[in-house]
Amino acid sequence: MDLVIAIAELAANTLAHANGSGAVTFWATADEIIGQVQDQGHITDPRAGQVRPAPDAPGGGRGLWLVHEVCDQVEIRTGQAGTTVRVHMRRGAEPA
Repeated sequence: MDLVIAIAELAANTLAHANGSGAVTFWATADEIIGQVQDQGHITDPRAGQVRPAPDAPGGGRGLWLVHEVCDQVEIRTGQAGTTVRVHMRRGAEPA
């Protein structure tokens, strides 16, 4: 369920911040399930999602923080051509 929440949040970010065009991909290894969201957006904060925003902070930022909280690993690659966020969840991991 955490993977579904994470991918839904990343897809919502694509709709809100990247002209609504993106791609979602999933695959699995013996140990984990991986989800990836690619879009045309660009993240300017190199620590985006790694620090919990204050409840009254303007501009959002809570969704990407949530993704970091529920996934075992989050990889963000961003540049002028767009952004790729890859999330990893161990198979059989107990929910937090």
